[in-house]
Amino acid sequence: MRPEAIDNLAHLRRARDLMDREFASPLDVATVARAALMSTAHFAREFKAAYGESPYSYLMTRRIERAQALLRAGDLSVTEVCLAVGCSSLGSFSARFTELVGATPTAYRAQDHEALERVPGCIAREATRPGR
Repeated sequence: MRPEAIDNLAHLRRARDLMDREFASPLDVATVARAALMSTAHFAREFKAAYGESPYSYLMTRRIERAQALLRAGDLSVTEVCLAVGCSSLGSFSARFTELVGATPTAYRAQDHEALERVPGCIAREATRPGR
């Protein structure tokens, strides 16, 4: 690999780590691109080439993963979960949740998640990771 490509990967990892940590914050591609020390367009191209999905798609997947955990706990309403994971539109949140998980947030919360209560969180996350 070229030294420039190695530097790009390090910057992309920094940006991905920011999205993993701050998923509930109002992040946009320009903010994350600044963390990667890249222009917005260059960052979006490089991120997709490295990780196989756009930065926005990656961020929304992280938000949906966290929403699944909150819905399994059952302590919050769907609207509260939507806001807790950084989404501002309940309609967009529900549509993306349904697209990735295959069930609406309300239907997902109503499902039996008892089997996941007995496994470590890291295993539960892997077992319930949303995918396209």
